[in-house]
Amino acid sequence: MEKKLFTRIWQFVYAIIILLFASSCEADDFKTDTFTDPRDGNVYKTVTIGTQTWMAENLRYLPSVVSPLRQSQYTVYHYVYGYDGTNVDEAKATSNYKTYGVLYNWTAAKAACPAGWHLPTDEEWTQLTEYLGASDAGGKLKEKGTKHWNSPNTGASNKANFNALPGGGRFSTYQFTYLGDMGYWWTDSHDGTGLYYYRYIQQNDKGIMRGYVVRDAGFSVRCVKD
Repeated sequence: MEKKLFTRIWQFVYAIIILLFASSCEADDFKTDTFTDPRDGNVYKTVTIGTQTWMAENLRYLPSVVSPLRQSQYTVYHYVYGYDGTNVDEAKATSNYKTYGVLYNWTAAKAACPAGWHLPTDEEWTQLTEYLGASDAGGKLKEKGTKHWNSPNTGASNKANFNALPGGGRFSTYQFTYLGDMGYWWTDSHDGTGLYYYRYIQQNDKGIMRGYVVRDAGFSVRCVKD
């Protein structure tokens, strides 16, 4: 009887040790920190996922702002979802700027990351996706709940502490669309025909998808550390 009791106690203790070890390993996989952008004082959460360190918030660098009616593949344009003016201070005072950051055309996105960081390539996004598991990587990146994501926010766990938000985008229709439904992020890669790759996550899917578009669209930016 005592032997059986001892065996059960040991099995229980062993299970606890395994759970604690697994939790520790998981925490070590996604180490969080902060970074202060010296250009404007914005403080960003960061997260290390595998061998990569990403900003865990959308970039908010905003040296200028234009209406969604302005469009160019080559001139640097910055947008704030829902804002239709050109006053930077006014744009920064909006709730969409504070929550979702800035939408950049590709030319602006290429130059937007601070020193020591860069716009991730398509290959770097693929590395992130494969590390997390391609089938549900979007869910592991998405903020949980429906405070910002529209229902059903499928598979959202934010396991990777990436805090992906549905900041919508600005397309060639000269208007902002899909706030709450979609998050779009530029890559620093193109297909050789003038189309640039981007990654997107949507509210009714747990994956992360890949698309391409001309560079006059307005998308969010997540910088990755050099």
